[in-house]
Amino acid sequence: MTAPTPRQTPPADDAYAARARRPLIRLPHPPGPRTGRTAERGALRRTRGIPMTRLLALLWDVDGTLAETERDGHRVAFNQAFESLGLPWRWDEARYGELLAVTGGRERLMADLATRADAPPTADERDALARELHALKNGFYAELVRSARLPLRAGVAELMRECRAAGVRLAITTTTSRSNVDALLRVHLGADWRAGFAAVVCGEDVQRKKPDPEVFQRALAQLGLQPLQALALEDSPGGVAAARAAEVPVVVTRSAYFAEASVDGAIAIGPGLHTRAGWHPALRGDDGRVGLDDLVGWHDAMEIVSQFG
Repeated sequence: MTAPTPRQTPPADDAYAARARRPLIRLPHPPGPRTGRTAERGALRRTRGIPMTRLLALLWDVDGTLAETERDGHRVAFNQAFESLGLPWRWDEARYGELLAVTGGRERLMADLATRADAPPTADERDALARELHALKNGFYAELVRSARLPLRAGVAELMRECRAAGVRLAITTTTSRSNVDALLRVHLGADWRAGFAAVVCGEDVQRKKPDPEVFQRALAQLGLQPLQALALEDSPGGVAAARAAEVPVVVTRSAYFAEASVDGAIAIGPGLHTRAGWHPALRGDDGRVGLDDLVGWHDAMEIVSQFG
């Protein structure tokens, strides 16, 4: 009688993929406002006989998450576009922060034009001007990025490398334009940056921008994954709402414009990947950056948190 073949242990790099065979449970619909950490453990944590699926992909937002592009990039480029057409308009940091409530650069221009007495009088004229300004802005933005004045946020590149080494796939899930994504990542990751991402979904690929979940739904379809096999990284309430509507767990790395914004429905909220301090849920030790193991831990626990403690 031959001895039974011993069970093989998957290699370390295949560990996350091996755990994907576990059955799925669904993330509940986004909860209402609250003043403390919630106790939504029934469907969010392991249930008897139904283990959670494991993390197979990180879905990266771009503006504010990969880099502080809003204040120091897009805003500056919009002002350069205004100046290039001889327009007297300028967006200061406060006004641009207000306009970030509108998703999409051209849409942001249209919202601003609607408030200006000196804007073109008809909707068609305003739309034409917004399109021209947006195209000019994208060119100025690309030049700002090429001048190396817009670095990636600390900890971003390190986490990407760690994910690739562990076999966790990466995707871009943004509703900014493809040209803006290319301008940023070409500088920091090289001309072949696209090869490092299993899916890239940009503003041109969707009919509805965040907070609509379409960008996440399209990315999941390209990846061939269920929502709980992914984790979104976002910086804004609109991005969080989009991820939650797609039933994708989300971690918030706060950015300059959304440092104090009310965020609800994330599984972790913190100041950035560069530090282990200031996170909810708290991380052990204050030295070093946030790593893949930390994300996996939050993803496994799947406990909704609030910035209020």
